Amino acid sequence: MKILVPIKRVVDYNVKVRPLSDNSNVDLNNVKMSVNPFCEIAIEEAVRLKESGKATEVIAVSVGKSDSQEQLRTALALGADRAILVETDLLLEPLAIAKVLQKVIEDESPDLVILGKQAIDGDNNQTGQMLGALMDYPQATNASELVIDDSSVKVTREIDGGLQTLELTIPAIVTTDLRLNEPRYASLPNIMKAKKKELTVKSAQDIGVDISPRTELLSVELPPTREAGVIVESVDQLVDKLKNEAKVIQ
Repeated sequence: MKILVPIKRVVDYNVKVRPLSDNSNVDLNNVKMSVNPFCEIAIEEAVRLKESGKATEVIAVSVGKSDSQEQLRTALALGADRAILVETDLLLEPLAIAKVLQKVIEDESPDLVILGKQAIDGDNNQTGQMLGALMDYPQATNASELVIDDSSVKVTREIDGGLQTLELTIPAIVTTDLRLNEPRYASLPNIMKAKKKELTVKSAQDIGVDISPRTELLSVELPPTREAGVIVESVDQLVDKLKNEAKVIQ
């Protein structure tokens, strides 16, 4: 079984992002960048499937600027066998990324595509679903457990009423939730080995799909500052403020 894992380069989750002075975009100058946390979970799950003998090859793929090679090398250090970068200087929207991934899947013919349910920068939660529609593959989103059979994959996902288990025929697309696993850290020997693993760079312009943006970014602004809270002395005082000041109860 061949598994394809799309990953994204994002601002590290420990960094507090700020807009540029002209509010035109996020300030990325001297900011630490990392693999999107949900993508790390997808890599970990694919590597575990390979270690258990369920998969034979794990391919990491990213769509973005040349800097994304750093995150692909991280994926290789975490256990991916090879990597593909579809290079572009444009900030692609989920639909454009899904179109590019469609072409990669057609070239690689993976049995399973595992990707993070969303990226922590855009929080769109759209790429996996759009990719499933373009490929006409069965898909399961927000996976918290994944079990591979001979010709199918069983995916458990959390829903409002409890747990839902879906059985998908292979090839299939699965997006990962936080509870699926705990990603490992890359060891120094594996980091050194990753430098020698295959990393193929392709141009997005040569893919042959329309990746032009459909939306325009107007401005990026910080949320309004919240007012300081008030410490009350008793429950009666709390109820009074909720009733007469906040007017959230009657």
